[in-house]
Amino acid sequence: MADHHRDRGSGVLGGVGFGERGGGYGDHQGHQDNSSNKQPALMTALKAATAATAGGSMLVLSGLILAGTVVALTVATPVLVIFSPVLVPAAVALALMAAGFVTSGGLGVAALSVFSWMYKYLTGKHPPGADQLDHAKARIASKARDIKDAAQHRVDQAQRD
Repeated sequence: MADHHRDRGSGVLGGVGFGERGGGYGDHQGHQDNSSNKQPALMTALKAATAATAGGSMLVLSGLILAGTVVALTVATPVLVIFSPVLVPAAVALALMAAGFVTSGGLGVAALSVFSWMYKYLTGKHPPGADQLDHAKARIASKARDIKDAAQHRVDQAQRD
C-alpha cells in the first residue's frame, strides 16, 4: 500500500513536494489530497499570470506595429503618388524580365534533363520510363505491320478484280 502512494505522486509537478514522500504508516489519504490540491491551484495561478503577461506584451507590440505601419503608409503615400508614373512601368518591366529569366532557366533545365535521359536510354542504362517507351514502340510497330498487311491485302484484291 505504501508503494501505491509513492508511485502515484512523486515529483514536484505530480502534486507532492520535495520533502513529502507520502504513503508512510501514519499518513492518511486526506492529508495528501490537501497538499496536492494546493499545488495545482498555485500552478494554475502561475500559468494564468504568465499567459496574461505574454498576451499583454504581444497585444502592446501589435498595437505599436499597427501604429508604425499607419505612420509609414501616411508618409509613403505622397511619394508613391508622385513617382507612380515611373515606378509602375519599372515594376512591370522588372516583373517581365524576372518572368523571362525564370522561364528561360526552367526550359534550360528541362532540356538538359531530356538530353540526359536520351543519353542514358541510347547507351543502354535503362532510365525511368524506358519500359513504357519500348512498349509504345512495339505497339506502333505492330499497328504499322497491321496497316501494311491490310494495304497489301487490298492491293492484291484490287489486282484480282
